Amino acid sequence: MKLHYNNPNFPELLSSTRLHMILLFTITLLCLQPATPSATPTNETDRLALLKFKESIANDPYGILISWNDSIQFCNWHGITCGHRHQRVTALELEGRKLHGTITPYIGNLTFLRAINLQNNSFYGEIPKEVGHLLRLRHLNLSNNTLGGELPASLSNISELRIMNIRWNKLIGKIPMELGSLTKLLVLWVKSNNLTGEIPPFLGNLSFLESFSATYNNLEGNIPESFGRLKSLSTFAIGANKLNGTIPSPLYNISSISILLIADNQLSGTLPTNIGLTLPNLQLFEISLNKFFGPIPISICNASQLRIFEIAYNNFMGSVPTNLGNLQDLVVLSLGINHLGMDLEFLTSLRNCSKLEELVLGGNQFEGVLPNSIGNLSTQLNSLYVEENQISGTIPETLENLMNLIVLYMDMNLFTGVIPSYIGKFPKMQIFSLSGNNFSGKIPNTLGNLTQLIQLYLSQNNLEGSIPSSLGNCQNLQSLDVSQNYLSGVIPWQIFDLYSLSLLLNLAHNLFSGKLPVQVGNLKNIYSLDLSENHLFGKIPETIGSCFKLDHLYLQGNSFEGVIPSSMASLKGLEHLDLSRNNLSGLIPKGLEKLLFLKYLNLSFNDIEGELPTEGVFRNINAISVVGNNKLCGGIPQLQLTTCHTVTKSRKSFTFGVTITIICVVVCIFLVASFLALYWRKRSKKKPSSIDSKMELLPTISYKMLHQATNGFSPNNLIGSGSFGSVYKGVLDQEERLVAVKVLNLQNKDASKSFMAECNVLRNVRHRNLIKILTCCSSINYNGDDFKALVFQFMTNGSLDMWLHSIENSDNQSKNLSVLQRLIIAIDVAFALNYLHNHCEQKIIHCDLKPSNILLDSDMIAHVSDFGLSRLLTTLNDSSQTCTSTIGLKGSIGYVAPEYGMGGEASTEGDVYSYGVLLLEMFTGKRPTDDMFKDGLDLHNFVKMTLPKRLIQVVDPLLLPREVEEMGVATTAMMATEEDDNDSEIVEEANNIEDSRHIDVDMQKCLLSILNIGILCSLESPKERISMEEVIKELQLIKSTFVSLGIRRGRPSKAQRPGTSRRD
Repeated sequence: MKLHYNNPNFPELLSSTRLHMILLFTITLLCLQPATPSATPTNETDRLALLKFKESIANDPYGILISWNDSIQFCNWHGITCGHRHQRVTALELEGRKLHGTITPYIGNLTFLRAINLQNNSFYGEIPKEVGHLLRLRHLNLSNNTLGGELPASLSNISELRIMNIRWNKLIGKIPMELGSLTKLLVLWVKSNNLTGEIPPFLGNLSFLESFSATYNNLEGNIPESFGRLKSLSTFAIGANKLNGTIPSPLYNISSISILLIADNQLSGTLPTNIGLTLPNLQLFEISLNKFFGPIPISICNASQLRIFEIAYNNFMGSVPTNLGNLQDLVVLSLGINHLGMDLEFLTSLRNCSKLEELVLGGNQFEGVLPNSIGNLSTQLNSLYVEENQISGTIPETLENLMNLIVLYMDMNLFTGVIPSYIGKFPKMQIFSLSGNNFSGKIPNTLGNLTQLIQLYLSQNNLEGSIPSSLGNCQNLQSLDVSQNYLSGVIPWQIFDLYSLSLLLNLAHNLFSGKLPVQVGNLKNIYSLDLSENHLFGKIPETIGSCFKLDHLYLQGNSFEGVIPSSMASLKGLEHLDLSRNNLSGLIPKGLEKLLFLKYLNLSFNDIEGELPTEGVFRNINAISVVGNNKLCGGIPQLQLTTCHTVTKSRKSFTFGVTITIICVVVCIFLVASFLALYWRKRSKKKPSSIDSKMELLPTISYKMLHQATNGFSPNNLIGSGSFGSVYKGVLDQEERLVAVKVLNLQNKDASKSFMAECNVLRNVRHRNLIKILTCCSSINYNGDDFKALVFQFMTNGSLDMWLHSIENSDNQSKNLSVLQRLIIAIDVAFALNYLHNHCEQKIIHCDLKPSNILLDSDMIAHVSDFGLSRLLTTLNDSSQTCTSTIGLKGSIGYVAPEYGMGGEASTEGDVYSYGVLLLEMFTGKRPTDDMFKDGLDLHNFVKMTLPKRLIQVVDPLLLPREVEEMGVATTAMMATEEDDNDSEIVEEANNIEDSRHIDVDMQKCLLSILNIGILCSLESPKERISMEEVIKELQLIKSTFVSLGIRRGRPSKAQRPGTSRRD
């Protein structure tokens, strides 16, 4: 055995065999000793580098880095892995820990690192160039943070790097050319940043590259030809950029490609005629929202694994290949908004596509009749779009076979005949549109069987007869448009009993007659009501003022008479009001000028008299029209109305009025003084108990009455229970009034405090969106035990929790809330909190906001309840002191603000945090206590890490078209685990851009805005959270934006429909 050393003196030493053996033995012992700082100083370098990393963390909410101290050897610190032989740090894994801070440059001293995983945190600042010192690094994952700056060129030094995942950050600048030296790179994900410049040609030299994802950046220029050399490439995703030119022909020859996603760019050119032969493994082909042209290649049918074929919003022309039926795994076929034409015979071949769920043909030039073979399509088909073509004839009877249809758009064609009665047999139908055709006959009564129907559009046809009263069974209907037909008769009152009508009721331009039913006031959630151009007469009901959410009201062109209802002044959100061309008379109601949002008011051609106001909308000559009312006077000078004359007896009337006022004031003062005298006399005689003092202003009720009202607190009357007590449904005999009786569990030591807190809060507050306390009871039950109860209004629609998570309760499976309903409820709750925080004499902190504490009345108006944990804050002269009612717990798990867990005092910011979690839960359908939220992942982070690019994966599936639900399942599960393998990236890229077409652009914007508000409310730092006043302002704006486009058009436009939505 020989030891080779460079030192020339060693041959002399080795001449002694004995010395050689001693040396060998010594080296062996040293190798067997455990590494210590004294033996290997580089270990100390690792320890110090980790401590520097800890110093750079500004916020560690989970206390993950507490273990990073001298009492524990650094290899045992949380998130640290060391090599067994040399005790050097080989892995730094702290994903999903809500860490907030920068990445220290000292990380470059951890020279044995092979893996860095810091994804799903809140790291900011730049990626240190010192990361380039980590020559052994193979896996770098910094995704889903807020890192900025440019990509350091020093990363090119990491020659062993296999995976670079820096997606979902705020990186800027160009992709460094130096990265071309990373010849072992397999995966490069830079999607969802702000990268600019061109896609570097050198990437074509990374011969092992399998997955490249750069979607959602600002890349421009052409796709490099060099990508054609990447023979192992399986995923090529560059959608949502600013790329132009053509797809390089060599790219079409990479047979390993399964995902080709280049949607939403400015690319052009034709598709190769042999594309299906050269890309045999293609599973997703997404080139929508570009400028491609030419025919659809017939060879595409040879890509037998193809599941999604999306070419919408291009300029393809010619006929559709008749051999598409060979694609037996096809799930989505979207050809919308092109110039495809001729007949629809290709539909016959699609009967072999047994997995087809969505077929989009709208916005083309198809003509002829809809063939009977339409009924042979997959029974899994749930969305069919054939709108805006030139299809004629009648709807074939075979369409009845597609029993799982959810969405059916056939509008803007040349269809004739009657609407088939079998349409009522589609149990899952949610959107049905036949507008803009030549249908005649009556509206089938069977449409009332579509109990899941959300939108019904039948406008611009030749329909006659009356509206079937059976539509009153469609309890989920949000939009109903039957305008521009020949419908007649009286408007059925059942239509006005649809509280779900929240978006649109348009009956304009028909022949309806009779009076407007008083039930119109039941439409408390309606946004736009259009009854114009009919033959309605009589008075406009005062109940119109109960339509609190009304923004657009059109009653022009009828024969309404009488005065304008004064209740219209209570429509605080009204923006457009048209009462022109009627027979209205009398004065303009006081208060119209105070409607802050009113932008358009048309009172022309009536018989209105009196003085025209000069404030509010009346100040803008371009916003009002009052012509044809000859008895009007006053107003702004530009209207050139006559001057109002003073009545001679006005002085006498004024004197009389002043006299009456003085008398009333004197009487009131006397009554108040008497009341106060009696009150203080009673108080001086009897000192109240601590609990009774909280109830001075509340009426009381006996235990006997409550016992009778609840059938002896029967289990059959139990509607809920919690740690502080149970709630029973009851009927008060004297009033036959439904009530909710909250019986306190006095075995809980905090129950009495809860009782006091709730009395103290609710006795003095009055707000439309707060639960109203009717009475209370502090007595002895029949067993001689103390008994305390509160009696509230009974909320017929239960709690928000029941509606959000109805699937967990078999009795409530039919419950579902639309986007608009959820938004309105969120606004209601925001108004309630804002009132408690800013408009009470004493600031009130709720402390336990969650869905089960939001109750819904018969009109689906939200009421915040359960003030058992609430705090009354009275700021004293010393601003550092506050007086609070105190109960130990400050909320429920998942909703409680993080600062409360660290001993923080109750605050309005804590309520805002709970509201943020509530808002996220409302629109994701996920509880914050869901099992998926573990290892640092919570509802806030779950939503934050997906926005704005993966909206589909977080939104409650009940808010989406059904075809999106199944596609979101796999990716949602993936998000919880965030496994970084190529297969998961393929699934993810298949959903990211491709699924965005299922939600129209305006819906996407509104949902993103709502979820962003939830994120801002639930930020870690209380000081960074927005106020409830800001929340209300933003949500009101979102609501107006959400509904305005659909209202103006009366039906969805091309740009609004799934399958054809163009991103901004």
